[in-house]
Amino acid sequence: MMPLERLLIEFLLNFLTRDELNAFLRSPQNTATLVGCLIAVSGALLGVFLLLRGMSLTSDAISHTVLLGIVVAFLLMTEVFGVEGDTSSPWLILGASLAGVGTVLLTEMLYRSGLVRQDAALGLAFPLLFAIAVILVSRFVDDVHLDEDAVLVGEIGLAWANTNSHCFENCETVTVTAEHPAAKMTRRCLNCRALGISPRDRRAEFVEVCGNCGVYSPAQAWAAGLLEREPALVFFPKSIAVTSVMTLLTLAFVLVFYKELKLSTFDPALALALGFRPGLMHYGLMILVSLVAVGAFDAVGSILVIAFFIIPPAAAYLLTDRLALMLLLSPLIGAAGACFGYDLARGQLFGFIPLAEGIALINRLFGLELIEAWDSSISASMVLMIFILFTLAWVFSPRYGLISTLVRRATRRRLFEDQVVLAHIHNHQHTAQAGTELRVATLHAHFRWTPRKMGRVLARLRALGYIRIAAGGALLTERGDGHVHSFRKTMLEAHNMPDVD
Repeated sequence: MMPLERLLIEFLLNFLTRDELNAFLRSPQNTATLVGCLIAVSGALLGVFLLLRGMSLTSDAISHTVLLGIVVAFLLMTEVFGVEGDTSSPWLILGASLAGVGTVLLTEMLYRSGLVRQDAALGLAFPLLFAIAVILVSRFVDDVHLDEDAVLVGEIGLAWANTNSHCFENCETVTVTAEHPAAKMTRRCLNCRALGISPRDRRAEFVEVCGNCGVYSPAQAWAAGLLEREPALVFFPKSIAVTSVMTLLTLAFVLVFYKELKLSTFDPALALALGFRPGLMHYGLMILVSLVAVGAFDAVGSILVIAFFIIPPAAAYLLTDRLALMLLLSPLIGAAGACFGYDLARGQLFGFIPLAEGIALINRLFGLELIEAWDSSISASMVLMIFILFTLAWVFSPRYGLISTLVRRATRRRLFEDQVVLAHIHNHQHTAQAGTELRVATLHAHFRWTPRKMGRVLARLRALGYIRIAAGGALLTERGDGHVHSFRKTMLEAHNMPDVD
């Protein structure tokens, strides 16, 4: 990733000074927000197709099982090839991708056996692979950054500290040897541990060693005071480079294969008949899900990344039926959740509502003793914020929201009540039973309604000009009679029935 980071830095230096760029990248909030937005955008774009294919929980499975690929690749790097472990290494990304594809293959193999359902096959595959990964983590990679806490939630708030340094001026590396003026010589006991003696024992044998010898990069040399002139350094967080690559790959994949993804998502049989390869699109999608999951692994962990795949697409699905608009809204919702999530972790809902004061108010009103100080995980706060945005979409969506659904149901209920009362009046107003069937005081009994409900319906019909009350009975007006005939005609045409009235 180092060449890519340098390329990005050189591009950004066209618009910012080195000090401005360092100030931005060394800010925990800026880095965490940027990484969160990149993860949210790439996860949301892929999550749209997973949602439409009914495979949202596949992202859950893959985000767990990529850990197996990461751990196996990590062990191969450190134990077999003797390479220093790095959670942003491309070898880990490759291992995670293979684990993701292996999850899909194992799930399909179990499903095609005909012995288990597809959801059960998924439930069998990923717990097995994830359990193996956790055992390997706890058994073979203890006391390193790759631990159980990183597996669960990661720590996006520390992304700014995990950097590579890039030098642009005064780039001198310094090699400190025993003869170097800055060398710090010390003595080390050769036989103290073997004999179990103190270094003050007369039998102790010593050798003189250099405590700070080695090769220093420009950044390390300046920090150690080995250079007279300060090198021009830019510190670039590793997570930004990794997540940027994943986001660019995801954008390229969706833009280039938009038509194929759309057709294979909604009608795979037609896609196959037209010469497309829906199976290839399926595995390409799964590979990208694996890549994004491992790219987010170091920042938000393998558990919380599930939310970035599922919640923004679900919110966008409530707001639109158009795929193109859904692909636009989903990343925007995810990015907004990431931005507001950092503020939420600091105790500010939507950046300006203080949660501590709200908790204090609840304590005063109800005599509780809740902890008023707000200090929470940044990654979890981002997920919570995205869920809050989903809740807002679920409640206020103009077409599928809770409020609009309740309004439509209430409207349909009122229309039904109006129509049955109008039909009852139409059927009896010119008959011998009109006096008893249409009497306002007893009309509610014919429908087994309460008098209050009937009074409400009659008042509404009178306000619309459909009925009138005469001699204690309900009668249709000319407008009401026309409305009944129009409604009857519409219903007959909808069911292709002749009008025999």
